[in-house]
Amino acid sequence: MSFETLKPQVETIVANTQKSVNNRLLDICELLETNVDYYNWVGFYFRNGDKEELILGPYVGAPTDHNIIPFGKGICGQVAVSNENFVVPDVSAQDNYIACSITVKSEIVIPIFVNGKNVGQIDIDSNTPDPFTEADERFLEFVCAKVSKILS
Repeated sequence: MSFETLKPQVETIVANTQKSVNNRLLDICELLETNVDYYNWVGFYFRNGDKEELILGPYVGAPTDHNIIPFGKGICGQVAVSNENFVVPDVSAQDNYIACSITVKSEIVIPIFVNGKNVGQIDIDSNTPDPFTEADERFLEFVCAKVSKILS
């Protein structure tokens, strides 16, 4: 399914105020993981209060032991510090990578901003080497912009 086809579905999920924020985030994870072949783990991490760490939010995919990630550690922790997208074509080439599963070959992490502040991120793992393109980045930026509206 194309990203353009998924955009209105993301908007519908976000607009559904009958569901909690966490349930809407989980619905987004399920939508992406189901409809993008190479999205094998989709989840959200959020800043844990005033602490310099991320806490795992809603996700779909294999269970992870990484419920808390310190700022600066792994790809997610680096995005919490840099405030920039991070696309990793080959996780084995990253020194500062936290392995969640031996099947993961690549990762993309896009920050979520509320009022200009990085409050969290969407994290996607793929079992396919180097699948992410600029189209993935732009689409996931769109998703994060929509998500930011229900976090504020």
